[in-house]
Amino acid sequence: MTEFVTHSADETQRRAAELAKTLPRGAVIGFLGELGAGKTAFTRGFVEGLGIDAEVSSPTFALCNDYIGDGARVLHYDMYRVDGWDDLYSVGFFDALDSGAYVLCEWSENIFGALPDDAVIIKITKSGETDRIFNVMTKAEFQQSLV
Repeated sequence: MTEFVTHSADETQRRAAELAKTLPRGAVIGFLGELGAGKTAFTRGFVEGLGIDAEVSSPTFALCNDYIGDGARVLHYDMYRVDGWDDLYSVGFFDALDSGAYVLCEWSENIFGALPDDAVIIKITKSGETDRIFNVMTKAEFQQSLV
């Protein structure tokens, strides 16, 4: 597990851009964190780190935002309202896993069983008004932390 702290949304975006450059195409990231924790800010930086020029916003109402660049694609899901496997099929989640795109999932605790075993889990904890603690781990490490 890796842990880092940021003190602003800009710093969160910079750290996310750095991480994006280290993950292979097709990586799946599941975010855990309360409302306003910084999931969308992290995604904004991740998209920028891949060289994609896009207006990144929360996919709350769209359920999935699609960001496409010259060398990469990011599918950004909001799983807050997802209620079962049928919903995952209807939003194209399983197709996304096979697409070669980076798949980033807000509220991933709602679909944890559907995340691939090699998913990266990012737990975000507010530690101040703009301060955030990021714990980056594998799905297996997260599961082990619950035991």
